[in-house]
Amino acid sequence: MPETRADNVLMQKVRDGDLAKMAVLFERHHRALFRYFLRLTGQREFSEDLVQDVYFRMLKYRHTYRDGNPFTSWMYQVARNAHLDGARKRKGESPFLEEQMQEPVSAEPDPSEILRRRQDLGLLRRALAALPVEKRELLVLSRFQNLKYDQIADILACDVGTVKVRVYRAIKALSQIFFELAGDKAS
Repeated sequence: MPETRADNVLMQKVRDGDLAKMAVLFERHHRALFRYFLRLTGQREFSEDLVQDVYFRMLKYRHTYRDGNPFTSWMYQVARNAHLDGARKRKGESPFLEEQMQEPVSAEPDPSEILRRRQDLGLLRRALAALPVEKRELLVLSRFQNLKYDQIADILACDVGTVKVRVYRAIKALSQIFFELAGDKAS
């Protein structure tokens, strides 16, 4: 999801009272937010609810948006808080369900290759689900949402160097879990 100055301008207008501009921001970003939540939770309905909650919170707390801040960083800060609050409310429920996330369609018609890819994708989902939420969140933001480390640092309120170290450790942990699930030794 590329950051645009137009998003920043739109959010400034929303902050200043032009609430109709929120519809444009919703159209631009709701799919990315849904994918973010789905990868964190594995639950479609919960992810849809969280997206709605984020837009409600953005309207409610629009006065906290600052002109110098990138819109997407602010949006993901709001999203992160919504996820943490939602997870607390749903405590006791399964924290991560492996609902069917959209699998990329293989260009190769070879059935054995398709089966291997599905198995690898399933292992990857299970490994991601086994990670602590903090590490899973970092990987979702950096690898699936394609946010830059400086944006993630803004979201998590830490240094870029800290983000780099945490992402490295999260990838290492994911790799270890993946290979354990696959029955191989992580190297």
